[in-house]
This record gives sequence, structure tokens and C-alpha cells, in this order.
Amino acid sequence: MWIEFLRITYEIVLPVVLGYLVYILKDNKSERKANATGLMLLLRVQLIEYHDKYMKEGAIPSYAYENFCEMYEAYHALGGNGMITKMFEEVKELNIKTKEV
Repeated sequence: MWIEFLRITYEIVLPVVLGYLVYILKDNKSERKANATGLMLLLRVQLIEYHDKYMKEGAIPSYAYENFCEMYEAYHALGGNGMITKMFEEVKELNIKTKEV
């Protein structure tokens, strides 16, 4: 009798618990995707600003170039591409300013 009770309880509780876990995992996945998309968009804005500023100046400081490259790598790893890749190629062609002593 107890074994039958445990089996029935197991058959009822297990699907409920598994369903709840699937729900939590799906919710986390969509939240992570939203965070990644938001981060990618912020990186895009900053990359465009760097590009526009230093293309006008015709040169880029070494620290800004390093930041630009690292931001581009992160942007690209998050799935970004397109016009930012073209901007990256343009920035790579700029003269790199070194600090004068």
C-alpha cells in the first residue's frame, strides 16, 4: 500500500517539478538573451562614436585604439556584424597617436 502511494505521488510530483524547472530555465534563457542584446547595442553605440570622432581627427590615440579593438571583439562575439565591421576596418587604417614626452 505504501509503495503504491509513493509511486502515485512520484508520478504526480515529478512532472510538476520538471515543468517548473523547464519554466525557470526558459525564463533565464530569455533574460540572458535580452542582456546580451542590450550589451551588444551599447557596444555598437560606443563603437560608432569612437569611429566618428577619430575618423574626423584622422588619427586615434593608442589607448582608444586598444579600447576600440576590445569592444569590437566583444561586439562580434555577441553576434554583431555588418556596418561595424566596415568601421573597424576603417579605424585600423588610422594613424595611431603616441604620447609625446
